[in-house]
Amino acid sequence: MALLDILHFPDPRLRLKAVPVVTVDADVRAIVSDMLETMYDALGIGLAATQVNIQQQIIVIDVSSEKDAPICLINPVIRTLEGSEEMQEGCLSVPGYFENVTRAERIVVEALDENGAKQEIAADELLAVCIQHEMDHLEGKLFVDYLSPLKRQRIKKKLEKTPSSKSPSNDDSHSSAS
Repeated sequence: MALLDILHFPDPRLRLKAVPVVTVDADVRAIVSDMLETMYDALGIGLAATQVNIQQQIIVIDVSSEKDAPICLINPVIRTLEGSEEMQEGCLSVPGYFENVTRAERIVVEALDENGAKQEIAADELLAVCIQHEMDHLEGKLFVDYLSPLKRQRIKKKLEKTPSSKSPSNDDSHSSAS
């Protein structure tokens, strides 16, 4: 296992769209393992492969308080969206910033797991928000895109002036309660 470098906004590589994984094999499982290690090391609750400059549709998440319930979503597709809720989000790629974002309250997502088996997950609350946040990354979209242009520009300017660190200590897609 290895720690991966997390890209920081406004790095243009964060805007690339991920491609589907063709075959879930040992290489993909190694990426998943490295992504989990990187996410836990950075104290995050979610990480998309695009955040570590891997342009494949792979997401890892663990919203458990004990950090012992990892979820891997490969080639995820949201099948249903219900309701609406606003939750404060942050991002490992936008360290130190937290803003309210409105997303679907409940979702059903289909994906492959790290062994290539099909899975369907019904999620709500923090898990639903985290999945939507990470899936945005796979499309080249960041949570700051939901903010006003002025707020987004201020964050961009501040982060451009800040020396980047490999492991920022804020959570990726989290509520203020986590």
